[in-house]
Amino acid sequence: MGEVAVADPAVLVGVISDQKTVHSIPYRTSCRALGVSEAWCYKWRRRPSEPTKREIRRAELAERIRCFFDRSGRTYGSPRITLDLWEEGWQVSQNTVAELMPNSDCRAASRLVDAAR
Repeated sequence: MGEVAVADPAVLVGVISDQKTVHSIPYRTSCRALGVSEAWCYKWRRRPSEPTKREIRRAELAERIRCFFDRSGRTYGSPRITLDLWEEGWQVSQNTVAELMPNSDCRAASRLVDAAR
């Protein structure tokens, strides 16, 4: 069940729809068997093929985060990048920046502690 649950959502919805069409298996039964909710299935069936406004904004935000991160010499973390984004006019929280940084391959350099201390 775990392998199916992490499959591509579009494929999963296709399997559920095929079960209904070909075998007359109710959506509820297929969803339970695959470990997804009916609401999730219906949401994905109605999902537009083009990206949503939120997805577009997040992609633009991730691009700006990557830009600030690279410009800093790959040292800035989410607090500093959030400040830079605020200066640029973005309305974004530090938690959102922290969530998007790993997805953009942005890992701030950790501070080295002097071993002699």
